[in-house]
Amino acid sequence: MTTEPVVSRRQQLGAASAPSLLLTVLGEFVLPGGRPVWTATLLEVMSELEIAEKAIRQAIMRTADSGWIAGSRVGRETQWELTEAGVRLLREGTDRIFGFAGAARPWDGRWLVTSVNAPENQRALRSKLRTQLGWAGLGALNGVTWVTPWVDREPEVADVLAGLGLPGWSFVASSGRIGDERSLTRTAWDLDEIERRYESFLDLVGRRRPRTDRQALLAQIRLVQEWRRFPLLDPGLPRELLPPRWNGHRAAEVFRERHAVWAPRAQAAWAVLSRRS
Repeated sequence: MTTEPVVSRRQQLGAASAPSLLLTVLGEFVLPGGRPVWTATLLEVMSELEIAEKAIRQAIMRTADSGWIAGSRVGRETQWELTEAGVRLLREGTDRIFGFAGAARPWDGRWLVTSVNAPENQRALRSKLRTQLGWAGLGALNGVTWVTPWVDREPEVADVLAGLGLPGWSFVASSGRIGDERSLTRTAWDLDEIERRYESFLDLVGRRRPRTDRQALLAQIRLVQEWRRFPLLDPGLPRELLPPRWNGHRAAEVFRERHAVWAPRAQAAWAVLSRRS
């Protein structure tokens, strides 16, 4: 039986590992053009991101073993192209990354409440549940109750439970008179930690001023790599539920602005690099 490739929590969070950086490079430059990429191109770019050659080669082979890329020999060299599964994976990730940086949408005041109980003795299953429901934007009130203010995510939650073979129940409801919604959000999500991550992002990005196309290429990879973690860390709450002066809004503006400015120069550098390899 064929199984769909799975992205680890480390890769989803955008940790600066070789496999995670490789996914960023593939999503930014290989996916849009639809053309194969040489091993030499990946080695040259990722080595400038301070990844060792051995780690890069291992990441390429691991990505191929996961079913996301397929290689073909041309003389002594190898070129890699995205598989159908790889295209789906990267398009989904791209949609989530750039959709997350979009404008805030209105909230109708309703909550999606999901109850699901993964067995305590199945730690791997519980970890997958946390990761996949977190990726869907849900937060945990306790070990079995998950919430999100976006009720249209119910089909995605249903897919997660079906894929993991777990039963569950969902409810759509409005808040009552007991408690307040802002304290509920702080129970379900660590908003202080998310704000600290945004502050670090703004500090890092603010110090980057690429002067050449090649520098813009590397800056764009780092920009997307660092932003990738936020769709999983930040549930994308409506403004009514966020603390005052939420710095996630400023971070999203900076991401969009920097990406728009750097992208043409980064793509130009990638084109030159691909021709040389």
